[in-house]
Amino acid sequence: MERKYYNVIGVMSGTSLDGIDFAYVKMTIKPQYKAQIIVAETQAYPDFWVGKLQKAVHYSKDELQTLNEAYTQYLGKAINEFIKKNKISRTQIDAICSHGHTILHQPDQGYTLQIGNLPEIATITACTVVCDFRVQDVLLGGQGAPLVPIGDQLLFPTYDYCLNLGGFANVSMQKGDTRIAYDICAVNTVLNEYAQKLGATYDDGGAFAKAGTIHFPLLEKLNGLPFFEKLPPKSLGIEWVHENIFPLIESYNLEPIAVLATFTEHIAQQLANQFQVGNTVFITGGGAYNTFLIERLKVLKNIDVVLPDHLLIEYKEAIVFALLGVLKLEGENNCLASVTGASRDHSSGVIIKDTA
Repeated sequence: MERKYYNVIGVMSGTSLDGIDFAYVKMTIKPQYKAQIIVAETQAYPDFWVGKLQKAVHYSKDELQTLNEAYTQYLGKAINEFIKKNKISRTQIDAICSHGHTILHQPDQGYTLQIGNLPEIATITACTVVCDFRVQDVLLGGQGAPLVPIGDQLLFPTYDYCLNLGGFANVSMQKGDTRIAYDICAVNTVLNEYAQKLGATYDDGGAFAKAGTIHFPLLEKLNGLPFFEKLPPKSLGIEWVHENIFPLIESYNLEPIAVLATFTEHIAQQLANQFQVGNTVFITGGGAYNTFLIERLKVLKNIDVVLPDHLLIEYKEAIVFALLGVLKLEGENNCLASVTGASRDHSSGVIIKDTA
């Protein structure tokens, strides 16, 4: 009998380091793709892992290998906790579809590293695991990012633009038969850093930014960075932030509240540059809760902003990685050359069976 759906767990850890997102999803594949969220939650990282993952960009090759092994164990146990807590029967799980955590992303040098994707993950979880979705695309000459647009195309096709505001902002849209997508700018990777200097985990609702004063010389320098002149396909990694954003901000010796005001305006301006008046923009990711940022975006460009329910705002990426895993299991393309710049569309990822 022809298969019509999969029960899968999508697992996503983003660059903003707020935690590991889990989404247990019934993924219908016929007659069309549709995701039904059964349960979803975030496991916050303990301080130990936040520190480790923040520093890892500077690690040696041997240190990265050790970290990869430790993180694979940690991630496997976290997945098991999610399964146990939510009383999910392992016999009902067709696959765990895991992104892992990006440590290095240097597609121009033919390299990207997501830790937590070692084969042991299948043994630890006692499930089939589909993971390592970016590596093949980079080997085919692509950016290895963004990967979410195939989900936008199949699951959310009615909007002019799908905008995700996480560690970075990325956007996708349909142009004729082609899906176009790219990273726009840094978001929470920077905002969280300066909110923490004010004793908060993040800038709740953009309150700090709203209370601060924009430093226009810094704003001009931020908007003048060469990345913003590049044409898609293009993507960003945390190394770019460390090399370009933080040194520029620190050169002005500003109070954190002024940095938050300035960088929030920078984000709003870069986002507004992507849209035309009247466009329908579907916004997800933690940045969708930054009401001040959304307000500034709407002031700068008269667009129709669509904010879905909190499950989609918070777990869309985990849901899409569940979809990427299902597409891999089905042998269908889950990476679009029009998005990443790879030499061809392809079915990316590795399927690891539990052999225990």
